[in-house]
Amino acid sequence: MRHDTGCYRTLWNIHMKTLSFTDLNIPEPLMRAILDLGFEEPTPIQSLAIPVIRDHHDMVGQAHTGTGKTAAYGIPLLERIDGSRPELQAIVLCPTRELAIQVSEELRKLALFLRGITILPVYGGQPIERQISVLRKGAQIVIATPGRLIDHMNRRTINFSKIQMVVLDEADEMLDMGFRDDIELILSQVPGDRQNVLFSATMSKEILALTQRFLKDPRMVKVVHGRLEVPAIIEQRYFELRESDKVEVLSRLIDFYNPKSSLVFCNTKRKVDEVCSQLQARGYLAEALHGDMDQKERERVMSRFRSGASDILVATDVAARGIDVEEIGVVFNYDVPQDPEYYIHRIGRTGRAGKTGKAFTFVSGKEMWKLRDIQKFAKIRIARHAIPAEEDLRERRLINMMEKIKGTIDSENLEPYIARVKQVMGDEHTSLEVAAALFRMQAGSTGEPAQGRGRRR
Repeated sequence: MRHDTGCYRTLWNIHMKTLSFTDLNIPEPLMRAILDLGFEEPTPIQSLAIPVIRDHHDMVGQAHTGTGKTAAYGIPLLERIDGSRPELQAIVLCPTRELAIQVSEELRKLALFLRGITILPVYGGQPIERQISVLRKGAQIVIATPGRLIDHMNRRTINFSKIQMVVLDEADEMLDMGFRDDIELILSQVPGDRQNVLFSATMSKEILALTQRFLKDPRMVKVVHGRLEVPAIIEQRYFELRESDKVEVLSRLIDFYNPKSSLVFCNTKRKVDEVCSQLQARGYLAEALHGDMDQKERERVMSRFRSGASDILVATDVAARGIDVEEIGVVFNYDVPQDPEYYIHRIGRTGRAGKTGKAFTFVSGKEMWKLRDIQKFAKIRIARHAIPAEEDLRERRLINMMEKIKGTIDSENLEPYIARVKQVMGDEHTSLEVAAALFRMQAGSTGEPAQGRGRRR
């Protein structure tokens, strides 16, 4: 079955007006899930793609991994699914089992408040009998790798007759992996009266040939990024760790580098509140900044941060827009950003006015793929770095203490304290012993400052 595409009707973005999910008229159950996940605003690809897919147009979307494309097709896809009907209504094809699982997890989160919707990931390496059992009971959405889906087609365990939408996610990757024949076989077997949505990071000849054969009058949606460069004076590193260790590692790095001020970026409002609360519980002078705060409260937080009354600001990307503080020593990406462009905006808040800056990114599990996309997008290399060990931290604290002592000797009037030292010395102790004892008391038996680590309350 061949459709003539003619000229693409292209929607693209250079400086798009910032939309909200309210502007997109998201249905209430999906909106509840979005708010529950803590997302503040649609990404550019979501703002462009959701209205097009919702209007039932075939669509080609050019977008990289990590730009929010799953929700870009997932939200309008879920709007169309009838949970009262058990038959298969939508297929999402993915190049790998890892992506199929990830897409399935994201769609399940979005469908949290929708009734009767079953989402089934179908991929090799899992017993096919389990998948057959779920398909027999009824699954409205299947997220599949091409090879395993064809296995089900050959066994006649999957029924395409009621499918309304087919999504090809990361189509260029599937073609690079040799799935072209499989994709064409699958698309030729699905009834023609359906909507086709294709996402690809690149627009190769093979992708265009696929769209010409199977898509009808498609709209092309493309987000055009401005020219962004990472300042060379910013030292970029990433730390590979478990999600559960992030707060401890963040604390350790703040103590180790002791920046005058630092920015900690999280992807959601909920995570901002959690991280800020945990830092405050550890005694840090931390403040939260996100979209649920009114203007007066945000101004108060920023005033405290600029004045030094707080030295750690935990924020979402949206809330941090317009932050202009000269001496931010370290930017922490507590979460790998959802869009590679956000990474550039985040770390650009350090290393200003000719000063060097540091940008540290925490990476756990599947986020490593997002980090690779960021490096590819920004044409940079982010080096992996070891988390400072406790002995490194103790040594750094002692060095910081020595520098502080030297500064105090040079700038403060020590006469009242010299008399006290002489009193302690008496006839039994030397000045060196007294100084060493004071040093030990300040450092604590494990190298911890007596009042807690770093600059705290």
